[in-house]
Amino acid sequence: MAYIGRRGLLAGAAWVVAAAMGGAAPARAAAAPPSGRAATTEFRGMWIATVSNVDWPSRSGLSAAEQRRQLIGLLDTAVRRRLNAVVLQVRPAADALWPSPLEPWSQWLTGEQGVDPGWDPLGTAVAEAHARGLELHAWFNPYRVANHADLDRLVPEHPARQDGWTVEYGGKLYYNPGVPEVRRFVQEAMLDAVTRYPLDAVHWDDYFYPYPVQGEHFDDDAAYEEHGAGFSSRAAWRRHNTDTLVREMSERLRASRPAVRFGVSPFGIWRNSDRDPAGSETRGLATYDDLYADTRKWIKEGWIDYVVPQAYWHIGHPTADYAALVPWWARTVEGTDVDLYVGEALYRCEADSPTEAWRDPAELSEHVRFARAYPRVRGHVWFSAKHVAADPNGAMARVVADHYGTAAVPR
Repeated sequence: MAYIGRRGLLAGAAWVVAAAMGGAAPARAAAAPPSGRAATTEFRGMWIATVSNVDWPSRSGLSAAEQRRQLIGLLDTAVRRRLNAVVLQVRPAADALWPSPLEPWSQWLTGEQGVDPGWDPLGTAVAEAHARGLELHAWFNPYRVANHADLDRLVPEHPARQDGWTVEYGGKLYYNPGVPEVRRFVQEAMLDAVTRYPLDAVHWDDYFYPYPVQGEHFDDDAAYEEHGAGFSSRAAWRRHNTDTLVREMSERLRASRPAVRFGVSPFGIWRNSDRDPAGSETRGLATYDDLYADTRKWIKEGWIDYVVPQAYWHIGHPTADYAALVPWWARTVEGTDVDLYVGEALYRCEADSPTEAWRDPAELSEHVRFARAYPRVRGHVWFSAKHVAADPNGAMARVVADHYGTAAVPR
């Protein structure tokens, strides 16, 4: 897969939009955050993406011993970079990185869906992370089924083969969020891991309804006809479906494993202020309008324990300024019990980036300095693990040197 494709796949339109709006950087804004004091402890995490072997394993079909060696290496990298948490993608595409009775083994392990890799990656990750003083947040994707559109390529017993459960869109397969049986099933699939392992958190990314594909229709017509009565529009019905998934999962987690936190990492823009005065001073794709995910509501209702907006733009960006987004999210969590961590685009920091700001190794260090001035910002999460390790232009090393001089205990 091409480099850009991988970023779009994992970070969603957060990367695609950021790249499209990149180009030559304008003059950096002289952003002056309000005075504030950084918390004495902070969350320092990194995402370990497994879909398409983005971070780990480095490729499909490696031996169990080599897969384990690489995983341990990433955990050791987190410790070396003075992080205190890893967010491991364990259900990348309606599959599993543990012996699930409900879904097949992930193809990203052996190269073939449903084939036992000969070890328990999630169980090992939890044990080895905890042995190193790291939290292990299990990252699940609720609705993605496959990065292709052929049901026949799924294992014969795959639950997605049930009639009416999937939608083909943009050359990919998705579970249909408008089918109540689907919503219940994906919760059960994720809760299986929660009941088996001492996870520190359940983590969802930005994929609910898929990112818009120009000229294509997400065909949930039958589900809308059956379940959409009483809603003012299909958009309102879709947001209700996503709200219900989040609320129900929150309730079930708190009933079964109240110590397990629930976090979501949405695309960085909830709504733009030209559409809603409560929105941010930005002009871009928005979760509320385009992904049918009312992330602000989830915070206000207390359905989640933490939020990690993917603030994948530089300070001074003309249409999605980091210095505008961070204060907006800080205001949004004010008065709630929801912790705010900021998702950071380490993957964009390369010496040959077309955007001047991302060529500067100090850009992300400045992000941390800026965000720490807002007391409601409790930490940062870095995308992604292989960039934390390789650090192409030294941006991660700069963050560690400038801000991570001491160990931190997760909040």
